[in-house]
Amino acid sequence: MFWVTEVLPLPITGMIPVILYPLMGIMSTNETCLCYMNDTTMMFLGSLVIAVVIENSGLHMRIALLIIRIIGCSHRRLTLGLFFVTMFISMWISNTAATAMMIPIMETVLIELESQGLGNMFIQKEGVTEEEGREIKRPTHSTMVYYLVAAYASTLGGTGTIVGSGTNLTLKGFLEKRFPNSPGINFASWMLYSVPPMLLMGLLTWLWLQVMYMGLFRPESKDARAIDIGQQGERIAAGVIEKRYKELGPISWHEFSVGVLFIFVVLLWFFRSPGFMPGWAAYVTNLSVKDSTAAVCVTILFFIIPSKLDFLYAFSKDPRKRPTKASLGLITWKMINEKMHWSLIFVLGGGFAISAGSTSSGLSEMLGHYLIGLQKINVVAIMLIVCFFAENVTELTANVAVANIILPVLAEMCVAIKIHPLYLMLPATLCCSFSFHLPVGTPPNAIASAAGHIKTKDFIIAGIGPSIITLVVTVIAFSTWGKYVFNLSDFSEWAT
Repeated sequence: MFWVTEVLPLPITGMIPVILYPLMGIMSTNETCLCYMNDTTMMFLGSLVIAVVIENSGLHMRIALLIIRIIGCSHRRLTLGLFFVTMFISMWISNTAATAMMIPIMETVLIELESQGLGNMFIQKEGVTEEEGREIKRPTHSTMVYYLVAAYASTLGGTGTIVGSGTNLTLKGFLEKRFPNSPGINFASWMLYSVPPMLLMGLLTWLWLQVMYMGLFRPESKDARAIDIGQQGERIAAGVIEKRYKELGPISWHEFSVGVLFIFVVLLWFFRSPGFMPGWAAYVTNLSVKDSTAAVCVTILFFIIPSKLDFLYAFSKDPRKRPTKASLGLITWKMINEKMHWSLIFVLGGGFAISAGSTSSGLSEMLGHYLIGLQKINVVAIMLIVCFFAENVTELTANVAVANIILPVLAEMCVAIKIHPLYLMLPATLCCSFSFHLPVGTPPNAIASAAGHIKTKDFIIAGIGPSIITLVVTVIAFSTWGKYVFNLSDFSEWAT
């Protein structure tokens, strides 16, 4: 109940097992505390550092503007480009940061078009003072699409990689804790499965927004006429993007170094244990090497590699060129300390502690006994019900909290009815991220709602399409493509 009601801050709720487990005789303090720091937690910390470094360097902004320049600047092409750029960025940095970064770009384009008389950002009401107008602002349909694109694309992009969302890492850590003999989930297998459905859901969600608010397939509608800005409008929008890109200047050593290290860590994650060939870790040692090793390695390199090339002039004959102080690294601890979401460590750790406590106390075995009757129901039908439940509950409480609540139950359900644990746990985890109806459902929704003055009722209506799309695509994709990627056809011995 504490997870759902948030009567205490979620990180504090996550610490409760440290008090209760030892006092109730479930687990010792030492065993409980070990749940809060493991491979998954360290990988999570490393991914947060990488996200902060990318934001600090401005590399994400350069990539976003460059892709938008290439795609084009009609309203349809622009929203499509922004959707997929935001999704890509959200695969590597937090959904909140991706949304917060993209909205100013969108606003700049919309403001410039409005200043040239090529559309309105907000509905103009007659007989209303300027001050009253600010208080009752209502976005036009085309404006609403831009803000919804930022929120929805960030949410969908977070499912593309295992580091894209806290719920993904919650599943990884829980699986390794509850089923220690399982092969687990690696970076390569997660991307191999999740990227195709993510792209399909993104395209279908974009089409939904186009049909609903931009008059797609209705060329004579009011919405379709409103977004017809013509060649002049496209030139203005392209000019805004070009100006923003030129303001960044030439690519700096800082951005280049961050980009190289980012590619390096992705390759390390992907090829640690890709499945179709021996991973690099197998050639280094016989010991188990996990993804946190790569994350921490690159984190340390961020502090070692200088952000400027001043050191090259340390022995210059010209005294004026010699650096007078040490060059800072690609990131500083002060920046990490200010921008890191440290609280999520305790939210994740609390979930892992619940998993360990369920096994230690015998709760897991008891749940398995009560759920054995579900063997008679079709597995796909169970998956549909579970995903529907997860999508609805996550509208009302934090995504990671929902995952912490339902994953232990689903694990025991899978053991009871003798199906592969990932069959229900992975699609349910993805659905824990799919919050589209309420501004309070997820930070990207809240940011888009506040910046675009989108009312809750508009969010509820707009979210109908994405909710149905993500539910249907997730169930179909996992019961077909997912079975192949994760080899779910047989009930594994490690799950007994």
